[in-house]
Amino acid sequence: MNTFISPYFAEVTDPRVTGRCLHLLSDILLMGLCTYLTGGSDYQDMHLFGLERGSQLGDLLSLPNGIPSEDTFERVFKSINPDELESSLRSYGHSILSDLSEKRIVIDGKKQRGVSPTTRGNKGLYLLNVWVSENRFCIAQEKVDDKSNEITAIPQVLEDIDIEGSVVSIDAMGTQREIAELIVEKKGHYLLALKANQKSLFEDVECAFKVHSGLDTYETVDAGHGRIETRKCSILPANEYLLEENLQTWKNLETIIRIEATREIQGKVTTQIRYYISDEKEAKAAYFNSIVRGHWSIENQLHWHLDITFKEDACRARAGYASQNLSVLRKMALHIISEQKDKLSIKKRLYKAALDTQYLRKLLKI
Repeated sequence: MNTFISPYFAEVTDPRVTGRCLHLLSDILLMGLCTYLTGGSDYQDMHLFGLERGSQLGDLLSLPNGIPSEDTFERVFKSINPDELESSLRSYGHSILSDLSEKRIVIDGKKQRGVSPTTRGNKGLYLLNVWVSENRFCIAQEKVDDKSNEITAIPQVLEDIDIEGSVVSIDAMGTQREIAELIVEKKGHYLLALKANQKSLFEDVECAFKVHSGLDTYETVDAGHGRIETRKCSILPANEYLLEENLQTWKNLETIIRIEATREIQGKVTTQIRYYISDEKEAKAAYFNSIVRGHWSIENQLHWHLDITFKEDACRARAGYASQNLSVLRKMALHIISEQKDKLSIKKRLYKAALDTQYLRKLLKI
C-alpha cells in the first residue's frame, strides 16, 4: 500500500550499486519521514523506529532484509542526489500551490548552524527556503553556494517554481532589478523590502513619505505578554512621487509602502520604520500590511519549528548531501503534522504519533 507521499519519493534515484542493496530506497525514505513525524531526529532514531514500528507498518514497508542499520541510513542520505529529493518537495508543493486561490510566496534564507562554521556568511549549509504563507508549507529549497549569496540563488529557485498569479515577498538582499524583472516575466507580483543597499531608490521613497503621509493608511494594535505593538502602514502611488529614473529602472513599479512599528515593553518604547516596493496597484494599505506580516511567518512557522521542534540546528550530519536531504524530510514532516485539524499543538501531535500507530497512519493519509 502506498502513502500519499509515495509518488513524490518515486522521483528519487537510488544512489547505490544495483543488485547489492539489502534495503529498498522507498523503505529508507519512508522510515526517515516517519522518524520526524514521531519526534525523532537522527539516524539512530530512524533505526529504532524501524525496530519498534516496522512490523506495525508491514503494509507500507517491505523490509526484505529486516531493519536498516544506522550506518545504512547515513550512507543513503549522504549519497542521494539532493536535486532529486528537492524536486520531490517541489512536486509536492506544486500540487498544493495549484489548489490555492490567493498565493503568497515568501523567500528567505536559513543557515544550518549544526553543520556550518561559527563564522558569519554562507560558509557551511545555507538554504534558501520558499514558503507559502497561507498554507504554511515550504514548497522548495535551494542551496546557496559558499562563494555566492542569495542574490544568485533567488533567480535559480524562481525558475524552478510556478509563481503565476502569486505575490512574491523577499527581504532587502533580494531587492534587485533583475529579480523584480524575472518575477514580472513569470507573471507574478513582487513586494520587496527596501534598504540602503539600493541607495537612490531608498532615499527617493524616504523623501516621498516625508512630503506626504500616505494616500491610504492602516493601523493595527497587538497587546499581550507585557508588550504593546502598534503598526501603521501607509502607501503612495510610485508614479506620482518617485523620480523618473527610478520608475524606469524598476519593472512595473506601482506602489511604495511605509510601515512604522512601535513596540512598548515595560515602559520602554522603540520605533522601527521599514519601506517596501510593489508592482501591484492596490488602493488599500491593509492589503500590503497583510503581505508584510505574512512574510515574517516564515520565521516563526518554519524556521522556528525546524530549529526547536525538529532540532535542525543540533543536527551534525555533515557528510555528503545528508544535511540537505534531511532538511527536505523535516519540511515535509512539518507540513504533514501542521495540516491536522485537531486541537493539539505540533509538539503534542508528534508525541501522539510516537505512541499511536493509527494516528501515524492518519498523518500519512492511509
